[in-house]
Amino acid sequence: MAPKSSSTRPPLVALKDVRLQDGPRPLFDGVDLAIEPRSRAALVGRNGAGKSTLMKVVQGLIEPDSGDRSVQAATRFAYVSQEPQITGDTLLDYAASGEAETWTAEAWLTTFGLDPAKSTQGLSGGETRRAALAKAFAEEPDLLLLDEPTNHLDILAIELLESELLQARFALLVVSHDRAFLNRVTDTVHWLEGRRVRTLSKGFVEFDDWSAKVMEEEAESLRRLTKKIEAETYTFYRSITAQRTRNEGRARALDAMRADRAERVRDLPKDLNLGVDSGALSGKLVSEIKGVTKGFGDRTLFKGLTTRIMRGDRLGIVGPNGAGKTTLVKVLLGQLAPDEGTVRMGANLEPVYLDQSREGLRSDMTLWDALTPGGGDSILVRGRSMHVAAYAKDFLFSEAQLRQPISTLSGGERNRLLLARALAIPANMLILDEPTNDLDMDTLDKLEELLEGYDGTLILVSHDRDFIDRLATSTLALNGRGDIVETPGGWTDFIRQNPGFLKPGANPRPQDQQAAQDAVIEARRVEKAQPSDRASKPKMSFKDTHRLKELEGLLQSLPADIARHDATLADPGLYARDPKAFDRAMTNAARARSLLEAAELEWLELEEKKAALAG
Repeated sequence: MAPKSSSTRPPLVALKDVRLQDGPRPLFDGVDLAIEPRSRAALVGRNGAGKSTLMKVVQGLIEPDSGDRSVQAATRFAYVSQEPQITGDTLLDYAASGEAETWTAEAWLTTFGLDPAKSTQGLSGGETRRAALAKAFAEEPDLLLLDEPTNHLDILAIELLESELLQARFALLVVSHDRAFLNRVTDTVHWLEGRRVRTLSKGFVEFDDWSAKVMEEEAESLRRLTKKIEAETYTFYRSITAQRTRNEGRARALDAMRADRAERVRDLPKDLNLGVDSGALSGKLVSEIKGVTKGFGDRTLFKGLTTRIMRGDRLGIVGPNGAGKTTLVKVLLGQLAPDEGTVRMGANLEPVYLDQSREGLRSDMTLWDALTPGGGDSILVRGRSMHVAAYAKDFLFSEAQLRQPISTLSGGERNRLLLARALAIPANMLILDEPTNDLDMDTLDKLEELLEGYDGTLILVSHDRDFIDRLATSTLALNGRGDIVETPGGWTDFIRQNPGFLKPGANPRPQDQQAAQDAVIEARRVEKAQPSDRASKPKMSFKDTHRLKELEGLLQSLPADIARHDATLADPGLYARDPKAFDRAMTNAARARSLLEAAELEWLELEEKKAALAG
């Protein structure tokens, strides 16, 4: 539903009843969307829902199959895609290649920390993103569209972008997985779900509660429709009139209700089936670092680091791009020798490293090739063999996608593929380097839930402040000037205890670093001395867990049984030809419906019990 404007000004862009096919499947089915002047709207939805496509429809780059698109006269658009292509000899050539004045382009490049004379060749991911943002701001649009703008940006660049967006006079439509970013900059949320758009006229901070309520209402509506179909089917086939001659109007109404239910069930969101095996138990000590310094050439990345990583720790690593976070990980793992100091590794470590560069994923290889690098049609998943199609389905890939080149996958789908490869291997230590890039929020929530229950050692390199806050028990920060500090807790705890540490020119006092390290050691001592929340929480019994799986199977099989019995009863000549067969079908259909209702109630009770134990 399109949002209602609080002003008398018409929307910059409005879509009405827009429909678009993506091959055999409908991508949009009656989308309504309005973008008000100076609004800052988030566009959220699952990977593959069509968010990037919808942004192109808004701009007029893609023509819908049907529906209306209206635009205010002379509206100027600027768009930053997920993977911007930087052209021209210099960054200034690129930034001024659109509608921007040269001096404006130069000013915005400088604002985003870039040298206008810098060559466009050999740019890092962060530089590419900042250049694209500078070009878009310089064009002074009426509507700025950003597709995952925080990817590859460090935290300082993200905070700069937030500040500029809050001061801007243009309207904004942004797709992002970064909750902290959306919480700060948005005042409207457009939710693309089930091929339609729902709008919340509040900021993203209100989205979770609102969307949960919407889903509960739709689940209740589906339950009422199912009950109505059951009652109508029973009445239809038991009535004397129906036994002799079909009431065609009633039959059409029943068919319409069944079709409506089938469409709603088809549109129910599918969940990732993530799993992780922590493998064999590592030694209690994972890594001990004493007085470690590392640099390249004349530049020191970090100096004087002393810390310990113990089994089960959850370490977040933050800092500007180029500060040395990946180098630090390699030193912590003993893969790179320090210039000074010592690193002692623990015993029986089985690490798995998820690399942000997506190394090993060639664009011309297929999804099947990526999951089975040794060939064949099966993959070893945490010690057991699975068919590649079954495992791919756990990560929401269809069988048709298995033979498609990786170049056709979206950024989120490629990141899911990396997760699929990494999580198939047993590991008592996970190192995740920017794992949240391009993931939709549902996938991100599933990943966080998985990692919360992981009992191995976790190292997270991320610019996603919310992600670090939710998972890290201590945080190592580098400021790019050789300083490094460790504090207990996540991003919010770090920034509260070390204000200004990441800002240019700020340097921590030596006593501050020592006090922070002492606090981390004390926090770990207390955590080890007391049972952790994860360990102390009661869990579902094996019997209940097994029964829950059985019920989930019944909830899938019983509707198919009911449909089969209904198909038998739909034969208009069955009762006259074989009354006993008709009665058996009626009895079996009623029994299946009764079993389904009982299974649904028992499943709900066990799910509520599971949620209560988890809470």
